Amino acid sequence: QVQLVESGGGLVQPGGSLRLSCAASGSIFSPYYMGWYRQAPGKDREGSQLVARISSLGETNYGDFVKGRFSISGDNAKNTVDLQMYSLEPEDTAVYYCHYSPILRRGYAQWGQGTQVTVSS
Repeated sequence: QVQLVESGGGLVQPGGSLRLSCAASGSIFSPYYMGWYRQAPGKDREGSQLVARISSLGETNYGDFVKGRFSISGDNAKNTVDLQMYSLEPEDTAVYYCHYSPILRRGYAQWGQGTQVTVSS
């Protein structure tokens, strides 16, 4: 099983920046995707939307709402992923979950515990 440890998040003013980090350990199957999803207030995690993800092969995907404001990077040697968020808006307020998903194996995806991001003045 894979364990995900998240760090970062918190309260930031509109227009500010935050960095989220996630480290995976345990039985990691490559190639894989690691990234971040977010759960808006009042919605369950099954309705989470993709924020950004990166594969161990270097492919990146971003949610449409990102519009160039966020950047994701990964370190395959450490099995870590970082999400740098700029120009944050109140609409970005949500619980952000780290997610790991092996590309060639089903049933081994894992979620982190989630970290709160609040954008407010």
